[in-house]
Amino acid sequence: MDQSREQNPWRRNLRVLWFCTFVAGIAFSEIMPFMSLYVGELGNFTKSQVSFYSGLVYAATFLVTAIVSPLWGALADRKGRKIMLIRAAFGMAAAMFLMGLVTNVWQLLGLRALQGVFSGFISNAQALIASQTPRQHSGRALGTLVTGSTSGMLMGPIIGGVLAQLFSIRHTFFITAALLAVAGLLSAFFVTEHFVPIRRDAAAGTGLKGLLGQFTNPKLIIVLLLSTMFVQLGNTSIAPIISLYVKELMHNAGAVALVAGIIAALPGISNILAAPRLGAYGDKHGSGRVLIAGYLFAVLVYLPQGFVTSIWLLGGLRLLVGISDGALFPTIQTLLTKNSPASATSVIFSWNQSFQALGNMFGSLLGGSLAGAFGYNVVFISTASLLLINFLFLWFTEPSLRK
Repeated sequence: MDQSREQNPWRRNLRVLWFCTFVAGIAFSEIMPFMSLYVGELGNFTKSQVSFYSGLVYAATFLVTAIVSPLWGALADRKGRKIMLIRAAFGMAAAMFLMGLVTNVWQLLGLRALQGVFSGFISNAQALIASQTPRQHSGRALGTLVTGSTSGMLMGPIIGGVLAQLFSIRHTFFITAALLAVAGLLSAFFVTEHFVPIRRDAAAGTGLKGLLGQFTNPKLIIVLLLSTMFVQLGNTSIAPIISLYVKELMHNAGAVALVAGIIAALPGISNILAAPRLGAYGDKHGSGRVLIAGYLFAVLVYLPQGFVTSIWLLGGLRLLVGISDGALFPTIQTLLTKNSPASATSVIFSWNQSFQALGNMFGSLLGGSLAGAFGYNVVFISTASLLLINFLFLWFTEPSLRK
């Protein structure tokens, strides 16, 4: 038993990478609340110009991430996931450090794109855990790992706000760089990977077409990747307008900023509690069952958010959103793992990250456009409709998920 654990120390890797993804989650999210303020400091811009440049700066990382992730994933399958963790952590640390030194918005835009080039820490952590965890434990392991980045991203905006208040926005970038460097050092010295390089002919074809040729059910893989994009699109479409919706429900009276922060944090709290338990349930009773239930539950909790008149009711529904996220994101990753050959573990998680990045981009555009044209409540209704369409797509294209 001890020898087996030493040869495949997945439990220790899970603990270390949980903490690393927690730190990475803080690093990724703590600069976002004041990114537009930082843009405003870099020039004498009008209000509309600040909004435009902030949108470009925000989207640059996701666009580049969507492009380069499959390339890094293919390299990880040949060189190992641990070295990709180290590459991502120190690369992004350097980009963050340089962001604290910029003097104009174009330098910031270029460094945000550079951050996208070095992306992939969380996806490679997921791939490493997925590849080394026994299949019967993969649902619980991936569900647990997701709570690391989720809880980090939950705490990040609060920590970032405090740091910016105590020091300055520029100093916060330096602190963020230090956090990512810590994650890189922990990955280098405490993560163990017994990696066997994938032969080049086994990993031939790094494009999506070549990748799908390695799977017994490529249609399922396409469906799952699209599901990642749609679920992330739905989540992200809410993010830009949730504080404005809270302000409207509170009639612009009271501690709007505080309440909006609490409302925004509620899904993360319930996600931390729900994801490992739902992952363990999927391991025993079938991940497809958890996925289908998660979609139906998500539709039921998103739709009424567009009709609420009470901030308390909105808070209760947002708390339930975290449960649906805990059913959807880890379960999609678990199904990708269970239906992927060892030769494609890293690259499939990198493609999954690409589709997630596309969801982030399209979701921001959709949420802002719908809110501007029709009102905040339409964003929630459209998100519920989108998830329902995604559910019907899954139901009719992949009957295997019903079993």
